[in-house]
Amino acid sequence: MDHSHGRIGEAELRDQLDRLGQSHVLRFWSELDGQQREELIAQLASIRWEELSEALAVAVQERAGQASELPRMERLEPVVPWPRIPDDCRREQYARARERAHEMLRAGSVAMLTVAGGQGSRLGFNGPKGAFPIGPVSGSSLFEGFAGAIRRASERYGRPIPWYIMTSPATHAGTLELFASCGYFGLDPGGVRLFQQGQMPVVSRDGRILLASKGRVAMAPDGHGGLLGALAREGILDDWAARGVEVLSVFQVDNPLVRCVDPLFLGLHAITDAEVSCKVIRKRDDREGLGNLCWWDGRLVCIEYSDFPDAYAAARGPDGERRYAAGGISVYVFSAAFLSRLAARGDALAWHRAVKRVAFVGDDGEIVEPAAPNAVKLERFLFDVLPHARRPLVMWTHREDEFSPVKNLEGVDSVESCRRDLIRRACAWLEAAGIAVPRTEEGEPDATIEISPAFADSEEDLVARMSDRRVEVPRGGVWLVDGRSEPKVTAG
Repeated sequence: MDHSHGRIGEAELRDQLDRLGQSHVLRFWSELDGQQREELIAQLASIRWEELSEALAVAVQERAGQASELPRMERLEPVVPWPRIPDDCRREQYARARERAHEMLRAGSVAMLTVAGGQGSRLGFNGPKGAFPIGPVSGSSLFEGFAGAIRRASERYGRPIPWYIMTSPATHAGTLELFASCGYFGLDPGGVRLFQQGQMPVVSRDGRILLASKGRVAMAPDGHGGLLGALAREGILDDWAARGVEVLSVFQVDNPLVRCVDPLFLGLHAITDAEVSCKVIRKRDDREGLGNLCWWDGRLVCIEYSDFPDAYAAARGPDGERRYAAGGISVYVFSAAFLSRLAARGDALAWHRAVKRVAFVGDDGEIVEPAAPNAVKLERFLFDVLPHARRPLVMWTHREDEFSPVKNLEGVDSVESCRRDLIRRACAWLEAAGIAVPRTEEGEPDATIEISPAFADSEEDLVARMSDRRVEVPRGGVWLVDGRSEPKVTAG
């Protein structure tokens, strides 16, 4: 739909919708008051109709995401990621990579980007997921943890590191309010840029746009792959150019163990002239819900676990190890020039379809609550940029160091498991610094310990700051390691 008209009339609106086969969205027009009509016109004018037409042609026809659309499996080869810890022949190269990263950080050419469009509803939390309190001792939010790590790295390199946060229409206002009320967690507000991902209409299986109310179209975020379009629409590409940003460290808001500023990862990306770099972990079982990173005809691809055939997921090599072992954790380094190039192409990323149960307005004007999945949400996935990269790099990391997402209230990838993993990692870092930590007979920490990322954002940082301290951690003790407090035992 043409946005250049400003206020468009009813006749013109109907004509455009007729041409697109979506005139049914105005079937309750006569029942709307003036304000409701204006709001509906504004909403329709904001829809990216050219992209929607393409998405409907591909995604709604029961094809996108199906086996026929995947690479031919017999042409897949496993990746061989770079090791986290170098072997003897790579020590000099890894040292050079770290030094290159230090130079980039001191020059101000590195920025952070967090994908934060999700709400905390699955966690029983009313608000943006990034506002969820995850700190085992402090109760600090996910956002506060990332902000602390960015602040610490900025201090270390003597240069503020810009932070870009992609929200969604559902989380943008709440995220802005949180940052404002918390004083941007000690960061310069001018160095924190929030911007919104786009939305796409929710459609029926036959491609008809659904109404959430008589005067409002049902909309859903366009996926984390919507980042590409948002970069151009929201002026982020221009902002990068003005700040001299050349490299982006990109991560999801729900993984507080991520190392936001990783000199080795950044440096390997730089010295290999990679356009995109990915961190992977070893899958804990054949069907773990991680994307499978593989080579296909010389291109790096990520195939969703739900689309990966059982025979490939279970395949073993001559050594008995899993052949396709590299699981993606949505931790990337991107070259800004690469993202800018893809953002200029509207068709760079494929559309994916997700069939969901969505309430909608029926022809009689009443809300229909379907008993089964009835609607298609259209999304783009960020990992679909990988095949476009001319020089991708894949690097192993350790699950216990960098991956424990907060996706569920209980069970796997839950609030409980994430806090447990934060405590485990904190205790391992303290032990590396020579500080004894009490443990149970099973080897689990027998204390509740949290390391403030604003104090130390990595094991080596903590060792440098704590190795000369002699601290006794009592059994059952509680300690927020922030350079100011000491371990204590709480009453009860």
